[in-house]
Amino acid sequence: MDKKIEKIKGEIKCFHIKTYNDLETFRIKFISKKKGIITSLFKELKKISIYKKKIYGKIINELKKEVQNKINIFQSQNNNDKILKFDPTVPGKSIEIGGLHPLSIIKNRIIDIFMKIGFTYVYGPEIEDDWHNFTALNIPIYHPSRDMQDTFFLCKNPDILLRTHTSSVQIRYMKKHKPPFRVLSIGKVYRNETISSRSNFMFHQTEGFYIDKKVSFYDLKQTIDYLITSIFGKVKIRFRPSYFPFTEPSAEVDIYCNNGWIEIMGCGMIDPQVLKNVNINSETYSGFAFGLGIERLALIIYQIKDIRIYFNNDIRFLKQFKNEF
Repeated sequence: MDKKIEKIKGEIKCFHIKTYNDLETFRIKFISKKKGIITSLFKELKKISIYKKKIYGKIINELKKEVQNKINIFQSQNNNDKILKFDPTVPGKSIEIGGLHPLSIIKNRIIDIFMKIGFTYVYGPEIEDDWHNFTALNIPIYHPSRDMQDTFFLCKNPDILLRTHTSSVQIRYMKKHKPPFRVLSIGKVYRNETISSRSNFMFHQTEGFYIDKKVSFYDLKQTIDYLITSIFGKVKIRFRPSYFPFTEPSAEVDIYCNNGWIEIMGCGMIDPQVLKNVNINSETYSGFAFGLGIERLALIIYQIKDIRIYFNNDIRFLKQFKNEF
């Protein structure tokens, strides 16, 4: 056993490792599980006495460590060589850059448009109570939007619900601030509607309102014209009389597009009762409000036929917008 160990020590020292092939040959020769010389020595330990087994077991373990150290030294030196040979002028692997969702693109564009004319952008909660979502906005108890088929109520008495419009932000802001102010809010709203190519139970709504002394319908029309022109360029615009509980007079706004009129938003002068509900003197102040859906706007701008594709997480669809700003 002693002569065999001395011979193996000599072979380990004399073995020169220059390539990875040499390294593999060295490893197999000495420590591979099936043919390794040192592995076979461990097997021979079973045939000798317990006393000698402890002595030779320690010696054989030292041989194994010597082999492993030699392997580690080669690998360390070789890795350093690779680092030194790195060429910083060689182009790296390209990483695909993501982009904004089309709804985010339109949202950011609208915010930018209104920031230029002095509007402040604010947020509001998606879970609302009855007063902020309905009562303060002059929506009577018998109004259809209070029906359980239209609204997602989370609990009753008190009525807590998923907001049906961002007009609730208008109430919260007016309660805490004194006029004059110009405010814009964009966020998710929820309505219990059948999902189809043109509607969804959740969509993003833009709400804007302006309150000051002597605000008129003319100011509203000028603001709407500025918004539509900024997005679509010069297009035909028409205002149709309509009804909303929180505005009087009220109107629907259409644009002429693709050989036909398309409704894009609703608007009107804020009802004096709404101002009274938030302790704003309706004899001194007046204001207007408007609301439009981001999804519908994106359908027109990008010529999208099915609203459901916004939320399908289809990378092929989303890649089309990665170069948009």
